[in-house]
Amino acid sequence: MAKLYFSYAAMNAGKSTLLLQAAYNYRERGMDALLLTSALYRDAGDGQISSRIGIAAVATLYTAETELFALIRDVKQASRLDAIFVDEAQFLTKDQVWQLARVADHLGLPVLAYGLRTDFRGELFEGSAALLAIADSVREVRTICECGRKATMVVRLGPDGRALTEGEQISIEKTTYLSLCRRHWEERMGRLPPT
Repeated sequence: MAKLYFSYAAMNAGKSTLLLQAAYNYRERGMDALLLTSALYRDAGDGQISSRIGIAAVATLYTAETELFALIRDVKQASRLDAIFVDEAQFLTKDQVWQLARVADHLGLPVLAYGLRTDFRGELFEGSAALLAIADSVREVRTICECGRKATMVVRLGPDGRALTEGEQISIEKTTYLSLCRRHWEERMGRLPPT
């Protein structure tokens, strides 16, 4: 039975690496997988999922307007298709998450989505909220804070190296983010209670 899977983590936990490894395993066994990633990070329409450790694969780009169920159905009708992998799943809309659930339920294809759970303000992304609500399987991919504890939060750093407390939810410059445990996130965000 096909399912909708969601693997989430803070920044730099290796989500894309895990996705690429799983997709490779499908291909190694003679199966075909469709890789999807957000167009927010791409220039000139070239789709690619890449990892910090230097591996990459070609991917189809999606935007908030992409009808994912129709796209996947059409690919499946034109050729063999055994699984769907979605990178940057936090950028999906709620409707797109439901479309991916329908891919699992009605097209019989497993859908494996990877993304962030929360933004730099500690708030859920729309896609992540929907995935947490309806995915058949939810898994946390762990990374560590500078103190060695599990990092579950992300801060966005300004040019001066200080944590930003305001701004747009989506900023695609990855180098301005730091994964931290909740305690150190609150310290960086200036949210400590008075003592």
